Amino acid sequence: MITHHHRSEQWIDKPRDEVFAFFSNAANLERITPEELSFQILSEQPIEMKVGALIDYQIRLAGIPFKWKTEITGWNPPHEFEDTQLKGPYAKWIHVHRFEDHGDRTLIVDEVEYALPLSPLGDLVYPLIKLQLGRIFDHRKKVIIDVFS
Repeated sequence: MITHHHRSEQWIDKPRDEVFAFFSNAANLERITPEELSFQILSEQPIEMKVGALIDYQIRLAGIPFKWKTEITGWNPPHEFEDTQLKGPYAKWIHVHRFEDHGDRTLIVDEVEYALPLSPLGDLVYPLIKLQLGRIFDHRKKVIIDVFS
């Protein structure tokens, strides 16, 4: 299995506690996800975020619906949290959300470690997946700017 990495950074002119509060509310994930993914949280809300919390989603990739289940595997408010895919479209997906305090500004850092399914055949579509992840995180950045402006 070949593991890939995606990293995204964004500065927000708001204090870390405020930014973390937004990201720690699972309902906001729908808000920052591009419409093309038809992202929907299936778990009953509100979801108490903590280590061991399970969240069920449904998404569409290339028009194909997928169920996605993640577990919160790290929880350190207001510094960071980590979600790990238990079931979904990837062979591996670990997403660390980090929030660095810089006075009245916050640096949001997203680091994703992932592997594609059906390796080595699945790795043939890596360039497309890399582009898609870039578009998803670019979309998130635009929405986050709107949310916090």
